[in-house]
Amino acid sequence: MTDPIDSVREEHNHSDGSAKTDLAPLRLLAEDADDLQIISAALQDAVMRPVDIRWERKARRLTLVLSRFCWECGGTRVASAMQFGDVQSVKSRRLPRAPESPLELLAIDFMPTEAPSGRVIMMFAGGGDLRIDVECLDAVLTDLSDRWPTAAAPAHPADDNTPLEA
Repeated sequence: MTDPIDSVREEHNHSDGSAKTDLAPLRLLAEDADDLQIISAALQDAVMRPVDIRWERKARRLTLVLSRFCWECGGTRVASAMQFGDVQSVKSRRLPRAPESPLELLAIDFMPTEAPSGRVIMMFAGGGDLRIDVECLDAVLTDLSDRWPTAAAPAHPADDNTPLEA
């Protein structure tokens, strides 16, 4: 069976099968809460849609395809995928159900339960979240495509009264 990350990577590569990049693609592994915080920072302001979430219950694997804002390389975006292994269940709360609805990822957190198990919480703008119960934390983030310029960097207001800037 083909790995979902490999099939998504193929969709985003050049027609000749090569992937041109100026910087090395990001590839991060999370095996504990500290590792996951690094991935959370890299994925802040990533956008995706509900159709980009694929849970393979029998394989105990959850794959998400995202458009990641590259804070580390001066304001570009890149197609990325995040995959969780050893997934026991996936639940959403207050996320739109329409397959093409935009979702903006704010942060990811890990709450340990009985070691090494825990719960990954992916928090989205608008108050929705995705809860991923895992037997152990086993997550990988990888860039899949060339970077492309974006019109504006995401803005974060200093407080609730400050308007967002484009």
